[in-house]
Amino acid sequence: MRVAVGGFALESVSFLPLETDLADFEREARRGRGLTEGLAGTATVAGGFLDVLAAAGAEAVPLVYTDCSAAGHAGDAAFDHFRDELIGRVTKAGPLDGLLLFLHGAMTTPQRPDPEGDLLQALRDAVGVDLPVMVAFDLHANLSPRTAGLCDALFGFHFSPHVDMAETGARAARWLLARLNGAADPQLALVKPPVVLPSIFTATALAPLKDIVAASLTLPERVPGILDASVFCGFAYADTPDLGFSVAVVADGDRALAQREAERLAGRVWAAREALLHEELVDDLDGGLAKAKQIARDAARPVVLLEHADRMNDSTWALKRLIAESASSEGGGLSVYCPYLWDPETAAAAVAAGAGARLTVALGGKSSDRTGGPIAAEAEVLWAGDKVFTGTGPMRKGRRIDLGPSALLRFGGVTVSVVSVCTSAIDLDALEQFGIDFAAQDIVLLRSKTHFRAVYEPLAAAIVIVDTPDWGTADLKRLPYRHAPAGIFPLARDATWPRAADTSEIMKQSSGQGDD
Repeated sequence: MRVAVGGFALESVSFLPLETDLADFEREARRGRGLTEGLAGTATVAGGFLDVLAAAGAEAVPLVYTDCSAAGHAGDAAFDHFRDELIGRVTKAGPLDGLLLFLHGAMTTPQRPDPEGDLLQALRDAVGVDLPVMVAFDLHANLSPRTAGLCDALFGFHFSPHVDMAETGARAARWLLARLNGAADPQLALVKPPVVLPSIFTATALAPLKDIVAASLTLPERVPGILDASVFCGFAYADTPDLGFSVAVVADGDRALAQREAERLAGRVWAAREALLHEELVDDLDGGLAKAKQIARDAARPVVLLEHADRMNDSTWALKRLIAESASSEGGGLSVYCPYLWDPETAAAAVAAGAGARLTVALGGKSSDRTGGPIAAEAEVLWAGDKVFTGTGPMRKGRRIDLGPSALLRFGGVTVSVVSVCTSAIDLDALEQFGIDFAAQDIVLLRSKTHFRAVYEPLAAAIVIVDTPDWGTADLKRLPYRHAPAGIFPLARDATWPRAADTSEIMKQSSGQGDD
């Protein structure tokens, strides 16, 4: 069997003024053997695709695969380029038995609220309706019914942190092969309860989301005929008419069964909407800084201070305060490390100055007017140069990480790694690749949302979450939505869902199936 493999992924923060352009996508792009050999065995969706195909003796036909993680809109020219490349490569690939594709599900462009739907429509126009197409999506996808209608089946990450990216790719590949071998007839249903969460509340270890995800995981074991189920939390910072949760269920030859079970899971999401909104976990900046410093003074392990609203890894709200306090008695002699601050200009200046130099910088705060603005301060350059390494964490294992020109800067008791490629610190590579010992710090300032938890939660004395005015705020009413659907919770705290009565009845009828 010949199965095409490709991917075009971006989690778009629609409100950011910076676009993700063609060069950004090209930096991450893999083609040919760079795709089939470079991503096999990695903790990526492509790694899952490729490993299952190889084990089955199927030929993986590489298209193009690029994943820019989270950033601003995709530029329309960049979208057009990769859409056309995917279509061109799949039409020139010769006879194919199937197609496996990774899309994030929360990409937007200035002109397209549903670019992934546009891409799938273009692919369907090129390959026809008979070629089986199965797609893996991020848990934070804002899925449209149109997108679901263009896939034979779709599969989502079960967890955030996304430690199951490769396994999600493997699920999609296994069910594609089952379809091709005649062992199963996957039929898809998608239901969208009108709920969206700030990313900080989509950690799947938090109840009641944990319980809803657990119910989706066990659904194939509990209900004969169900092959797979995915709960998508949506991405609150992509301004789209399809904003919010989705539940996708795949049944064997029985779409009505898939629909009933998707309705049932969606009803659980709707019923739990208030409890899903963990506003008690978030402090304001003043309160959070005071709490983190107090815990750090008495703790035997570092405190993780999380500035989760920072979407471009250059926010300075907390860092500015910590650097200023470090130069005074207010800092209390605490050791603070801030990894992966995105600032290509400062990184370049530090590389030009070299290790041991002292220079005055305007640090961070340049991506938008909500970042807190640059920090004017004098820094000592501890190290500077290009930073390239192979990832070791659970989400980046085996991947080549290129941060570009980078530097390690010291501002009194605060040390900052400054990088030229925007990425979040979600594993210990963010410290160890710069020679920083996590255990020796009092406070580690991170800008992740949930992914950091896989590594840092067991190591930290405490996690203190602060909200700031940046574009990833926990208060979604601060954001200037233009396309979000009316009546979605919590933008509308009194939201109603007409289908809730129907899903409630389905839940009652199905209560004997033991989902709890």
